[in-house]
Amino acid sequence: MATGRLYTPLAIAATTNTPVYTVPTGYYTVLNVSFTNTNASSVTIRLAIATTTSPSTQEFIEYDTVIVGKGVFERTGLVINAGLNVVVYNSNTGVNVNVYGIETSTT
Repeated sequence: MATGRLYTPLAIAATTNTPVYTVPTGYYTVLNVSFTNTNASSVTIRLAIATTTSPSTQEFIEYDTVIVGKGVFERTGLVINAGLNVVVYNSNTGVNVNVYGIETSTT
């Protein structure tokens, strides 16, 4: 069971759906996802909770949300079942993603 940081933060690739966390079998996870825009200009981001690492349109919980230059966007208190993936996307380089929370056993 992991607690705290669930994904090592790094700048994610631009214009690519990037899986950043998968809930392990036998667990559910309560987590937060934080995007930090290190650019001076605005970027758009997307966030999905998906059954695969290539989300369908219906699985996005944020879609083309704008983060101003040097800004932060965070979704908190997401409760996710085993096997689901957190997938992120951004329109430009220079966006860092951090996933943190707690994994809880269902057995």
